[in-house]
Amino acid sequence: MVPSGHLATALPHAAANPTEIDTVTLGDLTPDTGWRRPVLLDRDVIVLTTSGHGLAEVDFRALPCRPGTLLRIRPGQVLRCALPQLDATVVRWRPEALDGFDVDADDVPHWVQLAGEDEDAIINEVSQLTVDASRHRDTRAARSLLRHQLSVLLLRLSMLPSGSGQLSRPEDETFRRLCREVERGYQDTRRVEDYAERLGCSVRTLTRACLAITGRSAKQVVDERVALQASRLLAATDEPIARIGRQLGFTEPTNFGRFFTREVGMSPGAFRAARERPASAAVVRPRPPVDARIDVHRA
Repeated sequence: MVPSGHLATALPHAAANPTEIDTVTLGDLTPDTGWRRPVLLDRDVIVLTTSGHGLAEVDFRALPCRPGTLLRIRPGQVLRCALPQLDATVVRWRPEALDGFDVDADDVPHWVQLAGEDEDAIINEVSQLTVDASRHRDTRAARSLLRHQLSVLLLRLSMLPSGSGQLSRPEDETFRRLCREVERGYQDTRRVEDYAERLGCSVRTLTRACLAITGRSAKQVVDERVALQASRLLAATDEPIARIGRQLGFTEPTNFGRFFTREVGMSPGAFRAARERPASAAVVRPRPPVDARIDVHRA
């Protein structure tokens, strides 16, 4: 057992182990020690800051971090950190790790500053998971043990006060349904009419919900999701710009270039070049695809 309030250090060699649950350090997430570009994450991740003060960029949004700051990052999002100013323990897992458990990882806040008893409890959970992931990785019971520990950790995090203080509105569910459908179909269509047909409602209903929640139209919400994905791929990969455009439904590179410039304010090439700046520099980022007040990944 790890002493209460003390965080065990994640072991670097765990990064090479393709298990369904493991713990690593921030430095293990990228071979580039300077974090000159964001990292496109392929697993669910929780980042618990253990020392230092600085910023972590998640999908180009700078989030302040200090000891006790916890980030929840989803597969497909991009992460960039200012090292060595920050150090953290990273818990990663694959979707099957939660099969059979009554826990929803999307109930975990995307950013929270832990304090008091909550901080002690979360540190203890992460510490014990880190120790057991290393010590018992080759034992028969390790898979079940780590799954239960991850489930408990996520449940504790989901019970933290949200602090939003907002009452549910009738438009909330319509907006969430639209965003879930956009996640499934943004690579195939940007037409609001297509999403309205899939959801069995009118374009006016979708637009009214989006305006109520975000202040933006349904068309803007869809286009901003496409622009975000383009930004992720441009910043975190070396995929040719034309290929990225084709992945997002643009048959002509010029159409993709015009769309991206309209949404982000600069060309795809200029945006990609900007990724080479130091992580501590100001970042150019697209508008968020949804309002931060609504977590559309929740069911």
